[in-house]
Formats: sequence, structure tokens, C-alpha cells
Amino acid sequence: MPEEIFDIVDDHDEVIGQRPRSEVHRLGLRHRAVHVLVFNAQGAVFLQKRSLLKDCFPGTWDSSASGHLDTGEDYDACAVRELREEIGLEIPAAPRRVFKVDACPATGQEFCWIYTCNSEGPFQLQASEIDRGEWFHPDAVTAWVTFRPTDFANAFVLIWDRWLDETGAGRRVNAGAS
Repeated sequence: MPEEIFDIVDDHDEVIGQRPRSEVHRLGLRHRAVHVLVFNAQGAVFLQKRSLLKDCFPGTWDSSASGHLDTGEDYDACAVRELREEIGLEIPAAPRRVFKVDACPATGQEFCWIYTCNSEGPFQLQASEIDRGEWFHPDAVTAWVTFRPTDFANAFVLIWDRWLDETGAGRRVNAGAS
């Protein structure tokens, strides 16, 4: 299978070239990705546990669906594609954009648009990408991220904190609280 080619971008998220996935990651070049948080009617969020075969953050918990933009693809199209490929969720249009995260070490130098949508599942998980998925109440995720951040992909910890701020859903609990 040929290696994926990513658009590389400048510090303003403008495309300046293309490089193979392995080179982009090895050299820490800026590139693009999406993360989608899927919520059910009870307000629980679906999280995936990344496959142990993943090259980055294997076996950690992450957004409902996430992935890199293909060369020439826009963020909205990628969000629709990743939902379909990773969890089998077909949607007719892009999910709702919530916020954008600038490329930084925590995201692996990815500019990321964060999306949300609603679904009850059930989902068809892509075995090569995801070991399993589960629904969690947001308060449980917040406490888990606070006390065991290494259980999650680095970008997810940043995204979850920002999601709490952007949505007014609450603040992380104080790790020193008794």
C-alpha cells in the first residue's frame, strides 16, 4: 500500500507543499487534521481506544473519529470521511465546527478543526484504527483526563480542555482536591 501524502502548511495554515506521512511526522512538519466528538441523546460522548498498531499514541483513548486531511482535501470533507471510515457513521453534510487548534507540539504539529455531531450508534469500528469504543459521560471524561492524562492521546487532552472552555461545559477538576 503506498504511503499517504499530506499537504504541509505554513504557520498560517496555508499549503506550501506535500510530503509522505512518515517524513511529515519524523520532521515535525505542520500539517492538517480533524477531530470529531460524537454525542448521544443522553449527552454522553463516544471515545475510541486507538489500535495498538497505530504509529502515534497506540492504545490510548481519543476523539470519536479523527484523522489527517488527504492532499487537496478540505477540513469539512475530511470530517465526513473520517466519521464514515473510522466508525461507519454516514452523514449528509459536515458536522458542526466548534473551534480550531493551531499546530503545536501537543497536536503533533497539526492544525486541527474540532467538530461535534449527534448519533446514537451503533457504530462499525475500523479494526485497523480502533481497538474499541465506548460512551462516557463528559464529567467522567473530565475527571479521567485530569487524573490519568497519559491514558489519552496528547491532542485529545488539549482538545477536551478547550472543548470545556468553548462550550461552557465546565472546568477540569483540581487534581489536588480531596
